[in-house]
Amino acid sequence: MSLQTYLERYLPALNRELRAAADRFLPGPPEYDRMLRYHMGWVDEQGNPAHARPGKQIRPMLVLICAESAGGDWQQALPAAAAVEFLHNFSLIHDDIEDNSPLRRGRPTLWKIWGQANAINAGDGMFALAHQELCCLANTDIPASRVLAAWELFERTCLLLTRGQFLDMTFEQRMDVAIDEYLDMIGGKSAALIAASTQLGALIAGGTPAQIEQYAAFGHNLGMAFQVRDDILGIWGDPELTGKSAATDIITRKKSLPVLYGLEHSPEFRAMYAHAYQGNPAEVARAVAILDALDTRAFAEQYEADYLRRAINAYRSAASVAALAEATVEFVGSLLGRVV
Repeated sequence: MSLQTYLERYLPALNRELRAAADRFLPGPPEYDRMLRYHMGWVDEQGNPAHARPGKQIRPMLVLICAESAGGDWQQALPAAAAVEFLHNFSLIHDDIEDNSPLRRGRPTLWKIWGQANAINAGDGMFALAHQELCCLANTDIPASRVLAAWELFERTCLLLTRGQFLDMTFEQRMDVAIDEYLDMIGGKSAALIAASTQLGALIAGGTPAQIEQYAAFGHNLGMAFQVRDDILGIWGDPELTGKSAATDIITRKKSLPVLYGLEHSPEFRAMYAHAYQGNPAEVARAVAILDALDTRAFAEQYEADYLRRAINAYRSAASVAALAEATVEFVGSLLGRVV
């Protein structure tokens, strides 16, 4: 079957599970419930049904894909897939506050509408909802030992996510961040949940320890490649495709992989980056020109290609359902805009 065939099977089931979890577990009063449903794109500010642009749902799709490709019943993995999506959205709610971001998926963020205190509390509610939904694995035929292992993996991932976010915020105040430090940071903030997603799928399917380890390597390397691709788009992306202005990461002084390479190799770039952006487009153009002269994009693209190669090799060595293998490779390529 084609990739589209698998996605057409997974996505409706996933979204039914997400909404059913909210119906089961979210307590009143209505305003509290509304905030969480608003962030998920299901309602507008007044609580009326909405059709806002949802997230890409990459992580829950990977849970289901890996569960089936490891030889399991993907439907048994639905609670874990939904839990992963809720956990991802918890991190987004808090990231929006910490990054002072006014928009998410084309709509005002929670904190812009209901204030920071309410948004923090709503994020905590999303975190709890993720855990409550994960408990529903106990209602399937999955052995208790696997449910416990899934729970332990989920909790470990939560710590990695918050550690990665701490490092990211710390790096904002530093000009001496090393590339190895940056890769360690995105290994937690960006790659940890994708690695947990692929690993959860294989774990629920009953994969062998060696197979589960390969699925974890698949997810980790895919997550690293995904973040490096985002770093590249943050400087050289097409605004029509990314939905952001060109060179957004330069404007906001983000310390991404290409930026760190520039800081290390160009005193002029380092001097420019030490000052906040003053709104001068020529300044941004000069910064990008310096990175272009250093061939920084090719440097970052090589990192992306290396991580992607490792991801595909790990997946192909682990997958036991041949019919899904090529569809998964196609899915990975679509995420990164590459043919793999």
